Amino acid sequence: MEFVLGGIFLVVLFGSFVTIAQGFVGVVTMFGKYQRVMYPGLNFKIPIFERIERRVSVQNRSAELEFQAITSDQATVGFKAMLLFAVLNQQEETIKNVAFKFQSEGDFMRALVRTVEGAVRSFVATKRQSEILSLRKELVDEVKYQLDHNLEEWGYHLIDLQMNDIVFDQVIMDSMARVVASANLRAAAENEGQALLITKTKQAEAEGRAIQIAAEAQREASRLQGQGVAQFREEMAKGVRQSISEMTQAGLDPSFLLFFMWTEAIKHFAEQGKGNVIFLDGSVEGMETQMKHMMGMNALGKAAGFARAAADTPPVPPPRRPA
Repeated sequence: MEFVLGGIFLVVLFGSFVTIAQGFVGVVTMFGKYQRVMYPGLNFKIPIFERIERRVSVQNRSAELEFQAITSDQATVGFKAMLLFAVLNQQEETIKNVAFKFQSEGDFMRALVRTVEGAVRSFVATKRQSEILSLRKELVDEVKYQLDHNLEEWGYHLIDLQMNDIVFDQVIMDSMARVVASANLRAAAENEGQALLITKTKQAEAEGRAIQIAAEAQREASRLQGQGVAQFREEMAKGVRQSISEMTQAGLDPSFLLFFMWTEAIKHFAEQGKGNVIFLDGSVEGMETQMKHMMGMNALGKAAGFARAAADTPPVPPPRRPA
């Protein structure tokens, strides 16, 4: 008898203590009615009368959803979403909502999934299929707004919602691919046209600049060539004048200088002719005729110079007679 009583005592004693794991909260009932909350660690309960109705997880939980919606232009869109949620807090009222709002965990998850699907479908039904991809953020914000209110009533709060994938029908995907491809081709053609225009413009500018540089170089070369010819003539005149002066001082006729220049010219023609045929009267009479022509041209040039100088000189006014 004592052994039986001892056994009953031990059973009652060990049944009076219960352990709640970290990350969970125990909901205690007595005769089916909510009694209190047990927190992680070793807890005492009244044997036989009190029981742990449910252990509620206060850790973050996730759920993956996959469903479809129809846009305003009757396009079917597939969604894959991920929910991250947790118990709102560990206060007693919150734990009571979590434990008793739904009959089971499965009922809660079905309500959660249907709430998300309904929010997404109501948003998508007002948009065209071409707008869905660009409105991903607006869609998530709308679903979060509606879901937060319901979750708070159930004792939960939404941590994050992600739309991981948005898929259209294959026909729509093919048409969108063609639209993107045509837009890319048009953009490529426009870029090529702009590049060709820039290339042609730069080539025209380069050619114009090259022509300008060549013209400036030609003008500078002509100027330098003219200066060289003028300096050559000036030096030649100085040399001839000096030679004539020296011959005059030596008592020689300056006409000999013309003879020497004539013979040197004939010699130069012969040496530098390179096989070309030059008809030239090399006689003394021919030289005399050529010299007379040159002296006549020189005389005409001097007369023309005197005439230009006289024309350029302003007339001198007559002296005024005194009154």
